[in-house]
Amino acid sequence: MSQRILITNDDGVDAPGIAVLQAIAAQISDDVWTVAPDTNQSGAGHRFTLRRELEIEQHADRVFAIIGGSPADCVVAGMTHILGDKPADIVLSGVNAGQNLGDIIHASGTAAGAREGALQGAIAIAMSQSIDFKEGQEIIWDTAARHGAATVRAILAAHAGDDVYYNVNFPACPPDAVSGIAVVPHQRFSRSPFRYYASHNAGKFFVAIPETPLPLSPDHDFEVMRRDNAITVTPLLLQQTDMAMVERMRGTLKL
Repeated sequence: MSQRILITNDDGVDAPGIAVLQAIAAQISDDVWTVAPDTNQSGAGHRFTLRRELEIEQHADRVFAIIGGSPADCVVAGMTHILGDKPADIVLSGVNAGQNLGDIIHASGTAAGAREGALQGAIAIAMSQSIDFKEGQEIIWDTAARHGAATVRAILAAHAGDDVYYNVNFPACPPDAVSGIAVVPHQRFSRSPFRYYASHNAGKFFVAIPETPLPLSPDHDFEVMRRDNAITVTPLLLQQTDMAMVERMRGTLKL
């Protein structure tokens, strides 16, 4: 029996990357469902829409949009309602238009879709296709399309039921130039990459990433993907407690 797969993203149900992910998932299972936001939700992180009604809109067989919903909303609706009494075994989120590397994952709706999938009990993988923003390059999906299914299968084979989800980034190179899969930590930046960015309109501004904070570690996701043309895979913990600090601080905090 095929494993049931739920797909979501943060670029919207009609985004080209979700069609790439549907094709990837179809190589793994014949039981694939899509529940995604109706509009772009990039940067939404793990936001839930609380105290406001949401609406499910069916677009095609096993394809649904959540009107006004976030990626996390979509996974909740899919896993606890749309898929009925058989929630997905695997949640795939993406393929995002642009990389989700380093501390950017904390704001990523793509990563949050996978994280909520793991919290709901599935094996969950966030997937992003990188792009050279400095060169103004158009995103090319060939690398994710060619190597996506093999990458998912490799992660599924290695997954041991640990309390993790996975963040995958495909390099901005032709599929034949990919060097392989590298399992790496995510880059901790010296400071948040998000900054105030002035608009040309008086009194207005953007929150943006004008530059990548330096230095970058040579063995972490940013540099390994860029330098080696490697598909980076980063296992991320759901349990975020610093257990060493718990032991160090236990008994030391007093009123």
